[in-house]
Amino acid sequence: MIRNSRSLLILLIAFGAVPHTAAQIIPIRTVPLVRGDQFFIFPSNNLGMGGVSVALADSLLDPFRNPSMGVWVDGARLFASPTLYASSRQSGGGRTLPLGVLGRAGSWFGALSGAVQQVENSRALNPFVVPVPLPRGGAGPLPQSIGFPEDNSHGNVYAFGSVGKTIPGTGVSVGASVSWSGLNALDGMDLLYPGRQQLDQSGHTVDLRLGMLKQWSGSRFLEVLVLHNRFSMRHDVTYLDLFWDPGNQAFVQMARVERNLDRARTTGLHLAYQRPLTESGWRIGWIGTANFVAHPRIARNEIVTIPRDEGRSAAYNVGVGFAKLRGPGRFGVDLVYEPIWSTSWAIADAPAVRDIGDTIPAGSRTIENRFRFSNLVLRLGVGRDLNLTDVKKAVGLDLGLALRAMHYRLNQSDFLAQTARPFRNSWVEWSPTWGLSLRFPELELRYRGRVINGTGRPNVQGVIFGPLTDVAPNSFVVTPGSDLNLAGVATTTHQITLSLPLR
Repeated sequence: MIRNSRSLLILLIAFGAVPHTAAQIIPIRTVPLVRGDQFFIFPSNNLGMGGVSVALADSLLDPFRNPSMGVWVDGARLFASPTLYASSRQSGGGRTLPLGVLGRAGSWFGALSGAVQQVENSRALNPFVVPVPLPRGGAGPLPQSIGFPEDNSHGNVYAFGSVGKTIPGTGVSVGASVSWSGLNALDGMDLLYPGRQQLDQSGHTVDLRLGMLKQWSGSRFLEVLVLHNRFSMRHDVTYLDLFWDPGNQAFVQMARVERNLDRARTTGLHLAYQRPLTESGWRIGWIGTANFVAHPRIARNEIVTIPRDEGRSAAYNVGVGFAKLRGPGRFGVDLVYEPIWSTSWAIADAPAVRDIGDTIPAGSRTIENRFRFSNLVLRLGVGRDLNLTDVKKAVGLDLGLALRAMHYRLNQSDFLAQTARPFRNSWVEWSPTWGLSLRFPELELRYRGRVINGTGRPNVQGVIFGPLTDVAPNSFVVTPGSDLNLAGVATTTHQITLSLPLR
C-alpha cells in the first residue's frame, strides 16, 4: 500500500486516546495506520449520515461532546450502545458495552455513563521470522524460547459524568464534564513491536470540559467549549537477547525488558454557530477549533526508527456546513480545513561529537522534525423517516460518506551530521456509512455502521540477526531484512443503540 524508507516512517500520534467527540480534538497522524473505533463509546444519531455535525445537531452525541448541550435532552432516558469493530486480515478488533443515563429536572441537566471493553491483539500480516545465528566456524545448538505467555485480549474501562444548568431569562446554558479511561490495550499497538516476546500496556486518559450554549429566537445558537485532555501510557516490552556462552559453546537467551513512556497534554477551544439560511428548511453552520498539544514523552518502537523524544503541536480547523430539514427528510454536508504545525526532536543524553568535530552538550537537540499539515475533511449524508401510523412506529434510513485527505511536508534537520532533508506524504481515507432506526412510543432502536478504507497495518517482513566477523561471537548487528510497508486494511464498525424513557 505505502512503502517508504524506515528512517522516514514517523508516527507522531498514531494511537492517541481520542474519544469520538467530532471536531473538538484534531487527530495528528503522519502515516495511514488503522485507527480502529476503540474510542467510539458514545451513541451517535448522525453517524449513518457520514457524521455531519456543522449545521445539523446530533441529538445523541451532542450532550457528550459539549456538556452544556444536555439542555436539549427531553426528560430522562436510559441508553445502551453495544459496539463491535473489526479490521480485515484479522489485524485487530474489539467489543464495547456502554451503558448510561441522560436526564433533566427543571433548570438542571446531566449525564452518567460507563463502558467496559475488550480489545483483541492483532495478528501479524506476515510471520515474524528470526533466523538463528550460528557461531563462527560451525553450527551450534538452536536456542530454546523462554515462552512468555501473552493474552490475546485485554480489558479497558471508561467512565463519564456531566452536569449543567440553564440560567433563566438569558437563553444561556452552562455545563461541565469529566471522563476517565483505564487502558490496558490500545488497538494495533502490538504491531509496533513485532520482535517482542511480550507486551504489557497500562495507562489512562482524563478529559475535562467546560461548555456554554447561547440560544436566540429563530433556532440560532452559539456553542463554546474549553477542554483539557491528558493521555498517559506505559509499554513494558520483553525481548529475548541471544548471547554466546563460551563454557557451553552454545547460544543462550536472556530476557530484557524495555519500558517506554508515552505522554500527551491537549488544551483546546472550540466555537460553533448555527442559524437558518432560508425559510425552506436550509441551515448553515460554522466551526473553528484550536488545539495546543505538548508531548513531554514520545514512546519509541521498532516501526518508528527516527529519533524523537519530545514534541509540541498546534492544530486548527475551520469549517462550514449546510443542512436541510424538511418534513421527514434531512440532508447535510460539511467541509473542514485543518492546518497543523508540529515539531518533534531528540535529546542528547550525553555530550555528542558532531561530524565537523565540535561537541554539543547533553540536553541539546540532535534531530529536529518539523511538520506542516494541510488536511481536508468532507462529510455528507441523507436520511428520511417513514411514519407507519397503523403500528405506531417510525422507520428511519440514513446513508453517508466521509472523506479525509491528509497531506504534510516534513523538514528534518540532523544537527550531528549537519544535514537537512525534506519529505512529503499524502493519502486519502474514505468511509461509507449507513443507518437504520426504529422508533416506538416506548423505546427507540438505532443501528449505525461504517467502513474506514485507505489505511493499513505494518507489514513486517522480518529482522535478521548475524554475527560480526571481526569481534567475539557474542556481538551482533541487527539489520532490517527489508523496508517496512503498510498492507491495506479496512475497519468495519457496528453500533446498536437502545434508548428507553424512564418516565
